[in-house]
Amino acid sequence: MQLPFPLVEEPDEITTEKGRKLFAGQTDFLKGVVAMSGLPPSDRIEVCFAGRSNVGKSSLINALTGRKGLARASNTPGRTQEINFFTVGEDHYLVDLPGYGFANAPVAVVEKWQKLLKQYLSGRQNLRRAFVLIDARHGIKKVDEEIMSLLDSSAVTFQCVLTKADKVKAKDREAVLKQVREKLSKHPAAFPELILTSSEKGDGIATLRATIATLI
Repeated sequence: MQLPFPLVEEPDEITTEKGRKLFAGQTDFLKGVVAMSGLPPSDRIEVCFAGRSNVGKSSLINALTGRKGLARASNTPGRTQEINFFTVGEDHYLVDLPGYGFANAPVAVVEKWQKLLKQYLSGRQNLRRAFVLIDARHGIKKVDEEIMSLLDSSAVTFQCVLTKADKVKAKDREAVLKQVREKLSKHPAAFPELILTSSEKGDGIATLRATIATLI
């Protein structure tokens, strides 16, 4: 009997190469958006990355693109409150959503970005998938479930990507995967496969690249 939400299988050579070629091309920061009026034209395939502060989102984006300084990592949770757009090749947008769950930002700021996030998720027709990043050491927390519920209500398919997998022992990893699978089973928008990654070791990066490259 197959487990619900299995780990994605290693892509074949053709798919791996497709992912490599996509991210081997030109990748540039396009703009930071603070209002819907600032969104770029919806003329490319788009994927977005969401994750609570300090989950390793910037590091993962940098590892994906092979550009160490492309997405700026911050030691201050919640510092980036813009929706950041990056162009990948000639026909993809990679979108970095603000880290959620930040405790230090003023309530008014949090409410403003939550409103923008809801508008973005519900109104972006070219958004093919959201990748929700979960720290492999801790599993899904309440604040993660809130963003997942928002994706459910926005009818946006999301796929769970576990980060920092190299920081977890094998026996502990299985317990975290069990918790993640149980939580995801309650979310109708959850894509039924997990991706396990380590930005530091490079684990899962080729798989994630291939996944993005094969979205139509």
